[in-house]
Amino acid sequence: MDKKEARRMKKEQRALEKAEREKKFRRAKSWQLAVYPLQSIGHNGFMFLMTLVSYYAAGIVGLGTVVASYVITGSRIFDGITDPLIALIVDKTKGKFGKVRILFALSYLTMGLSTVLLFYTNHLIADGFKLVYFILLYVIFIIGYTFSGIAGNIGNNILTNDPQQRPAVGGFSTIYTMLFYAVATVFLTMYLTGKYTYSDVELFHEMTIFTLIVAAVGYGLAIIAIRSKDRTENFGVGKNTAQVKVKDLWPMLKGNRPLQLFVLTMATDKLSLQVSGNAVVNVMLFGIVIGNYAMLGVTQSMATLPNLLVLFFGIRYAMRFGSKKGYVLSTWACIIGYSLLFLLLWIGDPTQIRMDNMGFMTIAFIFLFIVSGAVRFMSSSFVQPMLADIVDYNTYKTNRYAPGLVSSLYIFIDKTVSSLQQTVVGLLLAFIGFKTAFPDVDTPYSESLFWMAMFLNFGILIISWGLSLIAMKFYELDKERMTEIQEVLEERRNGHSGDLNVIAK
Repeated sequence: MDKKEARRMKKEQRALEKAEREKKFRRAKSWQLAVYPLQSIGHNGFMFLMTLVSYYAAGIVGLGTVVASYVITGSRIFDGITDPLIALIVDKTKGKFGKVRILFALSYLTMGLSTVLLFYTNHLIADGFKLVYFILLYVIFIIGYTFSGIAGNIGNNILTNDPQQRPAVGGFSTIYTMLFYAVATVFLTMYLTGKYTYSDVELFHEMTIFTLIVAAVGYGLAIIAIRSKDRTENFGVGKNTAQVKVKDLWPMLKGNRPLQLFVLTMATDKLSLQVSGNAVVNVMLFGIVIGNYAMLGVTQSMATLPNLLVLFFGIRYAMRFGSKKGYVLSTWACIIGYSLLFLLLWIGDPTQIRMDNMGFMTIAFIFLFIVSGAVRFMSSSFVQPMLADIVDYNTYKTNRYAPGLVSSLYIFIDKTVSSLQQTVVGLLLAFIGFKTAFPDVDTPYSESLFWMAMFLNFGILIISWGLSLIAMKFYELDKERMTEIQEVLEERRNGHSGDLNVIAK
């Protein structure tokens, strides 16, 4: 058999496999898989804009740093409260325009209106009402941001139920988010701050306009991509889905073992990632241990292309073997990569790492740091497809379709745990003597600083990933299991009983 004939037969085999999966699953078209995740640009675009709000509130509105910090911190508590309440309302709502499209539209209008009023008018309000006005608009923004997060997770679930396609949604979303932050950072740091300072209100005006345009494109294209899927028959088991009631919440969540393991895994991962990415922790590694803080910017600027290449590999692997196996593989790669980084810095001489000394230490550090960071991005890309699987598992177990509630529970715990990152850093640094001030680039090197830098940068990550691998041993939702679950759900959509005991392991 010549190569041409072999290629023809392989192509025919792929076509047959695709046709078989079309019958078995609710698959998305390739353009939908690529376009729908653009909603992440709108979601992250508004959040990027609001990272500047403390500068605006303290410097231009005149609320002061302490008051602005209290309001922003308090909003996180409000955010945690609103997530499950809004999710419950959304899960109980059925309309002719579906759930996702109307929520994306509401998200854009709510966040767009609140940010325009905030950055364009808050400083013009009478002094006695500025704080109340700021809090009101910030609360409105939080509600819109909650709409957006819930809509995104529902869309991830209904776009496709094929275990082969779901990893692509998370992968594309991570890629778009990465590219957006790169572009937005350049726009802010090289263009806007070249024209203005943070004391100029025009900087916030132009950043708001930039965000409105980018978010409109992201949400608009996502609405187009999800339009054919955003229908009642695709929610859970269609018309046979039982209504979510308040009294069902605790039993439903208590009986979802994969959700419990997922939350444990992702929340500890998130906390450790935020600790290792803390600005003080970066200063300790690059500014004190290595003694060259500029190397942080160098390694980050070199990482974009490797991140994309590793993400594409991760997507392809997970599409073939499932999200669980993709996550486990990337987690093992993270452990190996960061363990090698630790050994390099422990055994070698970190002070040799600099761009004007391209010896073994510099080349090995840059390679390991970039590759390890790339597989860390790949690991994060599996959050969305795994959460979509858990939503279907919940429907399978309870016959209730509650994507908003399931995702809001994860988001609430995730936010609660991740909010501890500064506390963890502060307590550990106080333990080695930094009780009144954090170490900076002028802090002298010491053995205690070295070992604390190693623990905060690498040790806490390795421990977290080790716990995640243990949790994944008991996480049942691999590709084969999800195929079985989708078969049961399809039976129920068609009006059959779909007895769990028939197919369940």
